Amino acid sequence: MPEIHNTEHSILLFDGVCNLCNALVPFVIQRDKGSTFKFASLQSEVGQTILKEHSLPVDQFDSFYFVDGNKLYTKSTADLKVAKNLDGGWKLFYPLILIPKPIRDMIYSFIAKNRYRWFGKKDQCMLPNPEMKKRFL
Repeated sequence: MPEIHNTEHSILLFDGVCNLCNALVPFVIQRDKGSTFKFASLQSEVGQTILKEHSLPVDQFDSFYFVDGNKLYTKSTADLKVAKNLDGGWKLFYPLILIPKPIRDMIYSFIAKNRYRWFGKKDQCMLPNPEMKKRFL
């Protein structure tokens, strides 16, 4: 089993069969010049281990997770925490954190519920190209 929490990198957990989620990985990599983010699909061994460590369901993949040290962020908070750490103007979205979490997460959940219908889904988890592979756990 790979060492998960003994890393200086933050970890992004994503639904490995969701096209929208899979588009997120290269998007973040391009805007993470310091290579601080590592990635794992929720369906992977690493993803499943992290979910178990945080007492989260291992068979529900309707949220994106951001693990920063011992803290795990979900849904809209995870998105905004990642945006805050990206290079460029993406930091400008972080003040949306002031919107109450239930409202932010209602919008997030609506998109998550419809993501397969709107963006499609793969039959299996994505296979990262060699350049991206070094960023995966």
